[in-house]
Amino acid sequence: MSFYEQLADATAQDRAALYAAPAIRAALAGGVTHALYLAFLQQAYHHVRHTTPLLMALGSRLTPRLAWLQRPVAEYIAEEIGHEEWILNDIAAAGGDAAAVRASPPDLPAEVMAAYAWNLVERGNPAGFFGMVYVLEGTSVALALNAADRIQAALGLPDTAFTYLRSHGTLDQEHTRHLANLVERMDADDQAEVVRCARVFFKLYGDIFRGLTPAEATWN
Repeated sequence: MSFYEQLADATAQDRAALYAAPAIRAALAGGVTHALYLAFLQQAYHHVRHTTPLLMALGSRLTPRLAWLQRPVAEYIAEEIGHEEWILNDIAAAGGDAAAVRASPPDLPAEVMAAYAWNLVERGNPAGFFGMVYVLEGTSVALALNAADRIQAALGLPDTAFTYLRSHGTLDQEHTRHLANLVERMDADDQAEVVRCARVFFKLYGDIFRGLTPAEATWN
C-alpha cells in the first residue's frame, strides 16, 4: 500500500464527517439556496485568499531536509495566484456584492482554519502543510464538479458564477496526482505529520461548512 493510500485510509472517518455536513449534502442533492451558495463563496474567499501568501511563507521556511520541495512549492504558487479573484467574480455573476465580501470579516471557522495554517507554517513542521493540501484538493476533486452541476441546475445561474468550483475541481485532479508523488518521497516522521494535519484540517474545513449561515451573509 502506498503512503497516499495509507493517508486516505487513516483519514477515512474524518473525511466522512466532512462530507456529512448539511451544506455539502444539500449541494450534492441539488437543495442549495441562492443565499447558501453565496455564503459558501464568501467563506471560500476568506480562506482561499491566504493560499498564495501561505505557500510563499512555506517556501521560505523549508529546512534543508525539505529543500527538495522548493520547486513544487514554487509551481503551486504560480498556479494558485489569483484564485480568490475567481471567487469574487463568481459572487458578482451570481448577483452578490463582491466588494462587500472583500471588505467583510471571515466567519470564525474560516478565520480559525487560516490561523492554524499560518501557525503551522511559521512554527510547526512545514511538511504538515501538505495535510491541508490533501484535504482541500481531495475534497475539491471529489465534490466540486458534481456540486457545481447540481447547484447550477437548482439555481439557474450562468456558467460565469461557477468559475471557482469548476476550474478548481479540474485543476485539483492534476494536483492530487502530484501531491501523491510528493508525500511518497517524505520520510516517516514527515508523513506522520501529514496524516496528523490532514485529520485536523478535515475538522477545521468541515466546521466552515457546518457553520454556514446564509442569513448572516453581507448581502442580505
